[in-house]
Amino acid sequence: MNGQRQKSIVSQEAAEQIAIAALGFIASEPERLDRFLSITGLGPDTLRAAASQKGFLGQILSHLADDESLLLAFAANVGESPASIAAAHQTLNRPASGGDET
Repeated sequence: MNGQRQKSIVSQEAAEQIAIAALGFIASEPERLDRFLSITGLGPDTLRAAASQKGFLGQILSHLADDESLLLAFAANVGESPASIAAAHQTLNRPASGGDET
């Protein structure tokens, strides 16, 4: 087995669970939530609607990826490695393959 080829792979479901946990982590502290809302342009009243849109969970993990201290704090909080979170980020943000839109 080649360790170089075997990068961390996270299933779609696991990646979504990590992103949902990340949203909870962000929302648990008003300063983190205010910053997230400011960066995304969302408001408290539009957050719920945005959460149901395709790509939203990937945006949450992109937000973490853009802020190393936030990423490390979240990783420590949930007991995940930053590499696992990065793999989840890749899973949720990879280009769609084929034309399978639902």
